[in-house]
Amino acid sequence: MKSLLPILSLCLFLVSCATLSRKQDNHSTTATKTLVDKELKRPKLVVGIVVDQMRYDYLSRFYNRYSDGGFKRLMQDGFNCTNNHYNYVPTYTAPGHASIYTGTSPMNHGIIGNNWYDKVEDQMIYNASDANVLPVGTTSDDGKMSPYRMLTTTVTDELELHTQSRAKVIGVSIKDRGAILPAGHAADAAYWYRGSDEGTFITSTFYRDELPQWVENYNNSKPSSQYAKEWNTLYPVETYTASGTDLNDFERAPRGKETATFPYDLPALMEKNGGFSLLKGTPYGNSLVADFAIAALKNEQMGMDDIPDFLAVSFSSTDYVGHQYGVNSVELEDTYLRLDLEIERLLNELDQQVGSGNYTVFLTADHGAVNNPAYLQSQGVNAGYMDAKELESYLKKHLKNDLGNDTYIKNISNNQVFLDHEKLKAAKLETGYIQEYLAQLLIDYPQIDTVFTRASLTNSSFTSGVGALIQNGFHPKRSGDVVFVIEPGVIVYSRTGSTHGSPQSYDTHVPLLFYGAGIQQGHTTDRTHIIDIAPTISSLLKISFPNGATGNPISEVLKY
Repeated sequence: MKSLLPILSLCLFLVSCATLSRKQDNHSTTATKTLVDKELKRPKLVVGIVVDQMRYDYLSRFYNRYSDGGFKRLMQDGFNCTNNHYNYVPTYTAPGHASIYTGTSPMNHGIIGNNWYDKVEDQMIYNASDANVLPVGTTSDDGKMSPYRMLTTTVTDELELHTQSRAKVIGVSIKDRGAILPAGHAADAAYWYRGSDEGTFITSTFYRDELPQWVENYNNSKPSSQYAKEWNTLYPVETYTASGTDLNDFERAPRGKETATFPYDLPALMEKNGGFSLLKGTPYGNSLVADFAIAALKNEQMGMDDIPDFLAVSFSSTDYVGHQYGVNSVELEDTYLRLDLEIERLLNELDQQVGSGNYTVFLTADHGAVNNPAYLQSQGVNAGYMDAKELESYLKKHLKNDLGNDTYIKNISNNQVFLDHEKLKAAKLETGYIQEYLAQLLIDYPQIDTVFTRASLTNSSFTSGVGALIQNGFHPKRSGDVVFVIEPGVIVYSRTGSTHGSPQSYDTHVPLLFYGAGIQQGHTTDRTHIIDIAPTISSLLKISFPNGATGNPISEVLKY
């Protein structure tokens, strides 16, 4: 009996080891499954928010007056990229929206401006115009729009391709380009605002042949009429200390009003300012977009299953207000305080419908803006205005005097000179010679900072500075023969209001906030670029990057 004890002990030991081994294997399997679950976990809905003409410093300048549920919620509970920039010029609305969603710059996606000179059609064209589609929800040509001029895919396109079109993708904005370019080519719908005497949201046959019933119902409710009311400051006007005085020389009043001062009687001003189109240049334009986005969220049941959906929302009224009243205006501050409340409202609706932790939001801007040069001059800062017609006359005068012909230039737009190559060939003039000739004329012109020829942009590789920004915004087929950059603080614009488009930091430095499912809490001061957004969201969704993407995922943002 005693002789069997060692054998029994050995058996018990082996059984114990086997049991322990199985437990360890089970634990390992559980750990692996947990890791895989995390790797495969995706948000049910992504909401992309673009605020048109939002400088980065609007987050800090108005911070103390924001609510806890809007911008602050995204900043404090999400991830804040505080040093986010555009990596190209020109910094305009259409290239901005295209770059955010394609993950690349105009050199690839081809949207080189809001409007640009088309060398094939020999005319100026609009980025989203499409004569081959019909308007839906209106009879106006405002509905003849599509994304067909955008040459690469978007993150929203890639989501549709990845899910075999089972994902739902919808774009919403006041501006057609703010809805169309983010929604992309494969979207279920893009809706934009038609002002004038209609005040409704429309689309084109590129997306669908008729409006859904819920959109019909929304438009039939006359949504714009409720906002045709007085616009006064949200708080007492004397408390708007983050802005200049309400009455100043740097703002442009609406037609029919003597001064750009509060309050604004919108019903009395509508007739002289395009009817409901007047609402675009007030905070109420943002309210309309928030209303419609929430209606789309509910009626389209977005984020209600395990297949990710994508709602692309662009708030455009901030741009209209900025252009008219300027960076330093009370009107702009009031618009942002009200937008903060609209973002809070949208986030609350997402919490209620999709559920906190089930959706992801990113917020950025399509460009910044320069402070009014006349105001800057009053503060002793170098700034000014350049006359585009005078510049054109200067160049043509020299061409006439030096070469005997002032028609070698076909077009000057977006700080680019387009040459008439047929006339140069007939005159036996080398294109390279004319490019260098014009470059020298331009660099000698007051208020022009630097100049690049097509030859230098196509034969060189700039890795930093203005040269890299110009090159990233230069499309070989669509861009001009000579590109020039105006001095900092100098604009081609009216003496009231603000504008944008330059390579300066006031135009390139914009917010970038991530929030929600799969997002870390924190911030970085490392430099990030607008083209990094689409790869970051693609990584979150576990889908292919847009086919022209040149940006990189911001790894610090993502949990997994």
